[in-house]
Amino acid sequence: MWAILPVKNLDAAKQRLVDVLSPAERRLLLRAMLEDVLATLSHVAALDGVAVVSRDPVAASLARSYGALLMMEAENRGQSAAVSMAAVRLAAEGVDGMITVPADVPLATPAEIGKVLAVHGPALALTIVPARGENGSNCVACSPADCIPFRFGDGSFFAHLEEARCQGITPQALHLPGLGLDIDTPADLRVLLDRPGDTRTHAYLAESGIARRLGKRGCGGGSIRVTAGQARGSP
Repeated sequence: MWAILPVKNLDAAKQRLVDVLSPAERRLLLRAMLEDVLATLSHVAALDGVAVVSRDPVAASLARSYGALLMMEAENRGQSAAVSMAAVRLAAEGVDGMITVPADVPLATPAEIGKVLAVHGPALALTIVPARGENGSNCVACSPADCIPFRFGDGSFFAHLEEARCQGITPQALHLPGLGLDIDTPADLRVLLDRPGDTRTHAYLAESGIARRLGKRGCGGGSIRVTAGQARGSP
């Protein structure tokens, strides 16, 4: 099982935060969240490998530092296109399945990824961790990797459930607090800051003054520095 992490260009990140964060703050926020997710994935022993799908140079550099494979995109065509490209490649190379996770779930933990892998069955199988409010799909495990067409975006949780059923798959849904919180809006940021966590994201929000600006004085116990994972080979 491989993990796929799609990352759009950091300069265009998090447009729904434009009312509370500057372009530089949005870029640095996504970088911190991306590194938190890479650190988490690098510590999941059950994964055969991690791949980052991106054309952003910062994302590419971070991928290499954590031993992840870089799958270069010719252009940003959105999350569904990025994940689909990776799924087709993995399926063609005989990989038995994949789990895809976004770059903006800084509270995701190795234990949560392990729970998804533990309940996910052999092909044909689909397991989804919905976003807070069940609007989006924050984690999707697929066996085989290309077992459904991907439909990320608003309403994707139910869209992916329907796609699975259309393929004759009985999907599973798993609600997890860390994976379930993706950071897209000011409300999401405030929820994150209400939860304790020793993440790079908490540290950045505190050190930058963003937490104080949003009226949140406490935001965890500081940053963590997890050693970058070792490369696990190529699919």
